[in-house]
Amino acid sequence: MTVYLVGAGPGDPELLTLRGARLLSSADVVVYDRLVSSEVLGFVPDSAIRIDVGKVPGQPQKQEEINQLLIEYGRVHPTVVRLKGGDPFVFGRGGEEVLALVDAGIPYEVVPGITSAIAAPAVAGIPVTHRGIATSFTVVTGHRMAGQDDVDWHALGRAGGTIVILMGVSRRAEIAEQLMASGRPFDEPVAIVHRGTQPEQSVTPTTLEKLASVEIEPPSVIVIGPVANLTL
Repeated sequence: MTVYLVGAGPGDPELLTLRGARLLSSADVVVYDRLVSSEVLGFVPDSAIRIDVGKVPGQPQKQEEINQLLIEYGRVHPTVVRLKGGDPFVFGRGGEEVLALVDAGIPYEVVPGITSAIAAPAVAGIPVTHRGIATSFTVVTGHRMAGQDDVDWHALGRAGGTIVILMGVSRRAEIAEQLMASGRPFDEPVAIVHRGTQPEQSVTPTTLEKLASVEIEPPSVIVIGPVANLTL
């Protein structure tokens, strides 16, 4: 009996790994997140138990409850898949789930997935690094935990390179203000990739100064830096 933490990738089912697809097709139980596409769930057999633990804003599913579900099903069923958007260990709280499984003595395996932090810009024609333009990139969450900001935006702004922000739509005004205060140019290029790799994908170009006034919806990846102007 094993619990598999599988990265579902950025949304396009063809970007799911072969290993992930094989495990889904033989799963007894699938515990999945809100952002996992219906096409990826199409790999799951009709006989499997499906459990939606998607964390909807305002109606959060407690992480402790998800951990307990994995332990309970992991003790009974041969193949339990914990299906997470992107990669399990990139802002997916996969590490917490692994620690819970270890404490309970449940065998586990992590199957990496393609994170939208790289995939969404890539399919939009935006390389997060480019010779002569950006030699580094930082992936950061815009989500603030329990009213505390774990990100030093001023230090991040001064560090240079491309900044890729996940889950930052609701706080984009505050983030842009702090980055500009750190010295990032007001007219620095920004690209917002909405539902990257999926049929309804859209790309909105703007600048750091105008980021707050642009109408965008989650899920979106915000790319800040000169590479946002490339759109190859």
